[in-house]
Order: sequence, then structure tokens, then C-alpha cells
Amino acid sequence: MSRIALFGTSADPPTEGHQSILTQLAQKFDRVLVWAADNPFKSHGASLDHRQAMLFVLINSIYPPRNNILLKPELSSRRTIETVHQARKSWLNDHFTLVIGSDLVSQIPRWYKINDLLGEVNLLVVPRPGYDIEDSDLAKLRELGGKVAIANWQGLPVSSTDFRQAGDPHPIPAAVADYIARQNLYQSSSGQQS
Repeated sequence: MSRIALFGTSADPPTEGHQSILTQLAQKFDRVLVWAADNPFKSHGASLDHRQAMLFVLINSIYPPRNNILLKPELSSRRTIETVHQARKSWLNDHFTLVIGSDLVSQIPRWYKINDLLGEVNLLVVPRPGYDIEDSDLAKLRELGGKVAIANWQGLPVSSTDFRQAGDPHPIPAAVADYIARQNLYQSSSGQQS
């Protein structure tokens, strides 16, 4: 039985923070399945197809290469339980851990069919700078039947939102920045990246 990390992300655009998380997960799990997701609680600056393509570029730019990180766009769904059911078709008897950032912990109890989801996966929460993990939020997840662990490492202090709002290219890996430039993504009305 394999240990599989499920990591869906808005990837709008993917940052060095996403790359760091994937590298950590690849060291701890047999497989890491990753996809760009349309989070119903967020608006997106690039299409789902572009975000999937940027994740592909991001994964391929990881050095040294990690052969156990697999881009799986077919897992993308607005409902995480549907993602898990889709993954289960290919990995029937494997053990799934859903990886989320600490910014999502308080949202999870409102997710579609949360009791079913928590019955099918463990949760791994990656601490993000600026998003404290509240004991009350963890207690609520556990009351719903969640098996929750906190990663013993922290995400980088970067975010896709900061890139979109300020246009600072520093948190974006060079290969992803090249894709963004070639596709003219995240352009404001003045023609500058936003």
C-alpha cells in the first residue's frame, strides 16, 4: 500500500512556496499527486488550463528531479470529495493524505460532504507565515472525524496573491515567470503585471 499526498492548489501562479511544498512532500510520500483547482472561495487571475500548464513547468523545474511528483489535471474539481473519488479509481487500496495550507483550516468544515471526505483521507496542514493554526479549528476538524497532522516544516513567506497584486516577480520560479511572460498573463490595464 502506497502513501499518496494529494495537493490541489489554485496555482495562480505557482510560486517558490508551492515548489518547496512539493519537494518536501516528495521526500515523505511514495507519490505526490498535484493539480490546479478552482477554489469556489477564490477568484482566479488565469484560466485553469494556464494554471495546470504552469504547474507542469514548476514540477519540471524542480532540481534534482522528483519522479514521484505527478501532475494529474483530471483530479481537478471544485469539490475535494470528487477529487478523492477520482484518485481512488487509479489507486484503489492506497492511503491518501490531503495536504492543505494553514490558511484553509477554518474553511474546511464548510466543504462539500466534509464528513465523507474526512472519512477517506488524513489531513496534513502546512503552516504558512501569517496564518496561525487555531486549536479550536483543529478541534472542530477532529470532532468531524478528521485525522489531522501538522507538518514539521513551514511554507515559504510568499504568495500568489502578493504577486498578482504587487507584480513582484521574486517568489515566482524563473521557468514559471518565462511562461507568464510568453502567455502575457496577469496583465493590468496599464500593461504591467499585476
